[in-house]
Amino acid sequence: MLLKSALVPEPEHTKNAWWFIFRHDKLLVKHSERSITIPRSSDVAAMNTKLLSTQFLGTFEEAGCFLAEVEEHTGNPQGMIFQEFRPLLGFLSDDMFSIAGRAYQILYWDRTHQFCGRCGARTHQKKDERAKECPQCGLVDYPVISPAIIVAIVKDQEILLAQARRFTAQFYSVLAGFVETGETFEECVRREVMEEVGLEVDSIVYFGSQPWPFPSSLMVAFTAKYSRGEIRIDTTEIVDAQWFTADKLPDVPRKGTIARSLIDWFVEKTKNTTR
Repeated sequence: MLLKSALVPEPEHTKNAWWFIFRHDKLLVKHSERSITIPRSSDVAAMNTKLLSTQFLGTFEEAGCFLAEVEEHTGNPQGMIFQEFRPLLGFLSDDMFSIAGRAYQILYWDRTHQFCGRCGARTHQKKDERAKECPQCGLVDYPVISPAIIVAIVKDQEILLAQARRFTAQFYSVLAGFVETGETFEECVRREVMEEVGLEVDSIVYFGSQPWPFPSSLMVAFTAKYSRGEIRIDTTEIVDAQWFTADKLPDVPRKGTIARSLIDWFVEKTKNTTR
């Protein structure tokens, strides 16, 4: 993502800026038969809608990027629609989705840090950094990120995929879980795999990462090799878990997610080893 983060816009940044406007958890987008895009300054000016909690995010391709929200009862402006954020993955450009994700994380943090967690006083925005400061006791709070691991477990020519109870659709994916206080990422991988499917893994290797703004996670991806054990699922978290070959995969996450990138890595790796 090429967003240049900043707190205060220059005058030229407001002229043709991108506007990331949320109505609760829905993002305002321009919708046409050909594309879905983020509104620009001229679109927002034509809306005649009151914007709340406006913040400057920074610049992208020399244009300013602004975050705002509107009241719950606000209707869809002409030519635009408030749409669920998560399904926009793969329809917005990767850059626009990434900036929108950052915008939503900042908005979520702003909503949930209106008052000091230590003394209860109302906080205010710091002028020199993106942080909330308590005028009474001086506590400073920064935007919160919750790290989580996601891991592709491979056994010979098979990958472990599971269907989680939290999935709204009946697809299978790699295992994931939040890092607990005091854990390393590698420790979290071993614990989550053991808790969810009863397996031991080794050869844990970093793969990549992806901000996941639902609402404020950072997915840190790994690959690992099966070591020992038989699948024993935690039925409170998992509906089913199985080993799959590259040519017989179930429905999996859409492209654009790091979960899909891990699965695509496994498929490509399998092709290369069987040639």
